[in-house]
Amino acid sequence: MKKFHILLLSIFMLFSLLTGCNQAAEKSGKTDQPSEQQTKQSEQAAFPVTLTDGNGEEITIEKEPERIVSALPSNTEIAFALGLGDKIVGVSDHDNYPEEAAQKEKIGGLELNIEKILSLDPQLVLVDPSNDQKAVEQLKAADIPVLVVNSSESLDDVYKSIELIGKATNTVDEAEKVIEDMRKKIADVEAKVKGIKEEDKKKVFMEISPEPEIYTAGNNTFMDTLLTIIHAENASKEIDGWQKVNDEAVIKMNPDVIITTYSNYVDNPVEQVLKREGWTDITAIKEKQVFDVHSDLINRPGPRLAEGVEELAKAVYPDAFQ
Repeated sequence: MKKFHILLLSIFMLFSLLTGCNQAAEKSGKTDQPSEQQTKQSEQAAFPVTLTDGNGEEITIEKEPERIVSALPSNTEIAFALGLGDKIVGVSDHDNYPEEAAQKEKIGGLELNIEKILSLDPQLVLVDPSNDQKAVEQLKAADIPVLVVNSSESLDDVYKSIELIGKATNTVDEAEKVIEDMRKKIADVEAKVKGIKEEDKKKVFMEISPEPEIYTAGNNTFMDTLLTIIHAENASKEIDGWQKVNDEAVIKMNPDVIITTYSNYVDNPVEQVLKREGWTDITAIKEKQVFDVHSDLINRPGPRLAEGVEELAKAVYPDAFQ
């Protein structure tokens, strides 16, 4: 009984101590929950931030950007995925996703409209190495922070792009979440095609543009990486980079599957390929294994790429997703 009284007394004293501390905190205005002002100060403390951009050059961003211009669709998709939609004030002429991006001011394509960009008073401009470098230098000369986001030839490059934009915009946590979701989706696809035996591996021809100038993706390209992920063989693996090919080359490749990626500007691409003169002996034509995967899903190195990997895998190995 004595021990019980001692325990009860200890609990009472602890309760009194905690109560007193809470009351003192309330009187002094201090609580465990950070105030709005403290949160804002913490965000400001993250800046200035110095980053190494896609060209290997250092860029210092003095304060958290509130007005952002994106000069490439993939960067725009990343920015929206990081919750920066309200801060985007300008996008490229080719931006079409998400829907809100189409409502933003247009600032040109690879050739940037400098006057338009300057009129938007941006605090950060996201560009790509493919953008007009002369225009990029003009923006820098106007003391506008310009972040060159790295080109992507692999999934790791895509993740690095997302991380870089996250660090530049104080959305590091959001960037980590986007990358985590992408990794999970891609891992799910890999698990489904893991059981494909080597003798059942499909040879895939990626047709990037239609006749009369047929282009394909060879090795050292992003699409070659995607085919590796889904356990397929690139029919154009002997070609380096993005190359124009003729009918004879494709007939010699004899792919099991043909994937077109241009339904966004050509009507019925699958039908056109199936009816292509001289291709009747190609396995993919004989077995009607020609499919279209929307180019934006597999051409843009951004968050939707995980969805593109799944669509590509479903086209090549539909039985694995039954």
